[in-house]
Amino acid sequence: MDDDTTGIEPAEPASAGSETLHQAVVEAVSSVYDPEIPVNIYELGLIYDVSVSESRDVDILMTLTSPMCPVAESLPIEVESRVRGVDDVNDVHVELTWDPPWSPELMSEAAKLELGFM
Repeated sequence: MDDDTTGIEPAEPASAGSETLHQAVVEAVSSVYDPEIPVNIYELGLIYDVSVSESRDVDILMTLTSPMCPVAESLPIEVESRVRGVDDVNDVHVELTWDPPWSPELMSEAAKLELGFM
């Protein structure tokens, strides 16, 4: 995902072990789909940051397509649940933000192709 449009720089994994865990967390997040859009939330650009600490705690900064999104209460809980299921994750904190607001420009090229934006 290209974060240049958000101004948010994703945290770099601290070590090879945390890099592997970081990738596993991204894969878990990528298994979550917005029920109205046939693209996972990572490719949609709803995940602004995934940080894995040395103690294997995971912090996720995410948004939704709209504050009025019908899954506003359930989607962050689903993200937390999927990440908690990743081996070696100690704790998970998911923060929902509206700044910057989501826009289609945040989608990956694959998501744009899938949804006919390209």
